Amino acid sequence: MKYAIFILLVVAIGAGFASTLLVNPAPATPPVEEGVMCTLDAMMCPDGSYVGRSGPNCEFVCPPAPVVPEDVQAHIDAKTDLITLASPVPGAFVTSPLTLTGQARGNWFFEASFPITLVNWDGLIIAESYATAEGDWMTEDFVPFSATIEFENPYPPGGPDFMKRGAVILQKDNPSGLPEYDDAVEIPVLFAQ
Repeated sequence: MKYAIFILLVVAIGAGFASTLLVNPAPATPPVEEGVMCTLDAMMCPDGSYVGRSGPNCEFVCPPAPVVPEDVQAHIDAKTDLITLASPVPGAFVTSPLTLTGQARGNWFFEASFPITLVNWDGLIIAESYATAEGDWMTEDFVPFSATIEFENPYPPGGPDFMKRGAVILQKDNPSGLPEYDDAVEIPVLFAQ
């Protein structure tokens, strides 16, 4: 008799447990979404930065074009008949070493070069170098140039945004020293973090 009661008790507990499972089944495992694997190639954006592929379609997405104040852009545009900077573009983020490319009229050079200055937000000179003509500079035509300038990043980690600002100054070489022959164009840049 004891065994019959024990068996009935075990059967009753088992039936209760089974009915609980039927009423409250275990949650289903959510389906695993398969991610997209993008290749690790990179592309250079118009602002000089590099981006990799991202998103579900593995597309290159460049940052939005930098906004350059109208008066600064007017200054740059006023010099395009004398000198143009192809890279970096105005408002681009820059890192060291910074490579510059562009073209200038032959009279912007002296002995196939002209000075370049890199300044921080406050106009403090942080680096200087020279651009070199990549062709015959003794002409009135445009001559391609390139330059590399190394510098220590003046933007402190976590610093205020205004400290990211700087400028590349392309100066006409003026061996005479006479102020009437001075000329320059200032291109705004941003220091990368």
